[in-house]
Amino acid sequence: MRVVGQNDKRWSLGGVRAGVAVLALAALAPLAAGCGQDGKGGPNAVPPAGGQQPLQSPSARALDSRTPELRAAHAARAAVAKRWGLKQVPLTAPPAPEKKPRVTTRKGFEVDGHRRLDLPPVFTTVPTEEKVVFLTIDDGAEKDPAFLRMMNELKIPYTAFLSDYVIKDDYGYFGEMQDRGVGLNNHTLSHPYLPGLSYAHQKREICGMQDVIEERYGERPVLFRPPFGNYNKDTLRAAKACGIEYALLWNEEVFVDRWEYREWDRKLRPGDIVLTHFRGRGEWEGTMPDMIRRFLDKVTAEGYAVGRLEDYL
Repeated sequence: MRVVGQNDKRWSLGGVRAGVAVLALAALAPLAAGCGQDGKGGPNAVPPAGGQQPLQSPSARALDSRTPELRAAHAARAAVAKRWGLKQVPLTAPPAPEKKPRVTTRKGFEVDGHRRLDLPPVFTTVPTEEKVVFLTIDDGAEKDPAFLRMMNELKIPYTAFLSDYVIKDDYGYFGEMQDRGVGLNNHTLSHPYLPGLSYAHQKREICGMQDVIEERYGERPVLFRPPFGNYNKDTLRAAKACGIEYALLWNEEVFVDRWEYREWDRKLRPGDIVLTHFRGRGEWEGTMPDMIRRFLDKVTAEGYAVGRLEDYL
C-alpha cells in the first residue's frame, strides 16, 4: 500500500465585541504609517492592504475625521502590539467568504481510490485569492499561559490539533483555549507513525481521539492532521469512518528561530496553512510568544493577515 510521507516535519515530544471596535480596526488599518524600523514610521506602523501605497504618516485631518471611539480602538490595538514586542500591528483578516471554496486533494498527495472512495481531501493550502494565511498548532505538549494571553489580546485566530497523551495532564488549558474561540481538532491519541499500523489500530487512534475531544470539549472534530504528516489509504479510510472531513498538512512551518518551507521558492502564498507546535524553552531556544512574534512579524511585513481556518472549510 502506498504511503504518503511528509519528511519536512521533524519529530519532537510531545464572545466577541461587536460594532464600533470591529469597524474601528478595519477602518483604521490602512491609515497607519509604513515601516517602523527605518526611521520613516513608528514602531506600531501598519502596512497597507494589497494594492495600496504606504502612507508614511496619517494626516491629522484624516485622524480627526474619525470618531474618538475609532481613534481609541486603533490606539489600543497598537498598544497591544507594542506590549508584545511586534514590529507592526497585525493586519485585520477580511470577512469570511460568503461561499466557502471547494477544497480538493493536492496533486501528488492522493492515495489509490481517493476520489472513488470519497476520502477526506489532503491539502496544504486553502483556495483563496485573499492575502490570508492560517496558523495551526500541533500536539499540546507546552501549556504556556502567556501564549493564551498574547493570542487573546492580539485577537489572532489559530486552530489546534491535539494528541491525548500530551494534553491529558491539563485538559483545562485547552478548555480555556476553546472558550476563546479556538477550534480543537484531532492529532491521534498517541502520535504514532500511522502507516506502520493496521487499519483497525489506526481507527482506534483516530476515533479514540474523537471520543476524547467530544467527552472533554463537547464537539466531535471534522479536521485531522496525521502525525508527522504521514498517511496511507487506511489512514484516510479510518479518518472518514471516524467522522473526519478534512486531512490538513501544511505549506510552511515556523519555529522560534526560523521558518521552513515546502515550496522551492520559500514564499508565502494566499491560503497557505502554517504549522507550528506547542513548545517552550525545554525544546526551543525561546517561548511560544517568541515564536508567535516571529510568525506575525513576517506575515504582516509581507502584507498577509491571519484568517480563521474554519471560516474557509
